[in-house]
Amino acid sequence: MESATGLRSLVVVYSYHHHNTEKVARAMAEVLGAEVKAPKDVRPEDLAQYDLVGLGSGIYGGLMHKDLLALVNAAPQTSGKRAFLFSTMGAPAGAKDRQELVTKRHAPLRAAVEAKGYQVLGEFDSPGWLTLAFLALFGGINRGRPNEADLASAREFALEMKGKAAG
Repeated sequence: MESATGLRSLVVVYSYHHHNTEKVARAMAEVLGAEVKAPKDVRPEDLAQYDLVGLGSGIYGGLMHKDLLALVNAAPQTSGKRAFLFSTMGAPAGAKDRQELVTKRHAPLRAAVEAKGYQVLGEFDSPGWLTLAFLALFGGINRGRPNEADLASAREFALEMKGKAAG
């Protein structure tokens, strides 16, 4: 979808359990004037039609979802295109090593995106409600997240990505 600035953007998201990451994706897409699609609904060759591609998921088994990686790996080489990564995860919102965790969790997808010729303009992370395994007995971690403040941060990040991609 093309925004008023002429920037053609797409947000690809894999979101499953509580649709935490989908909420973040939709907040970003509002700002970008972008479509939101699941990886299964995007043909790899179509990624090159966009000036800016956002790729996001929850963190599954310590990494971004494998469907995003498969999509990127199947995409053709390109140049002059831009991307950003985003995720939600159940690590405590105030954890001092959270940014380090995000960097590590995004690394395989970031490397694949860059290997395809995309410039990664930035990475975003939001706390997400996690209720897997024994955590469900206690109501989970980060209940109610992403909240409105998290979504506002996602919109700010998207605005920053839009500015970087247009300039």
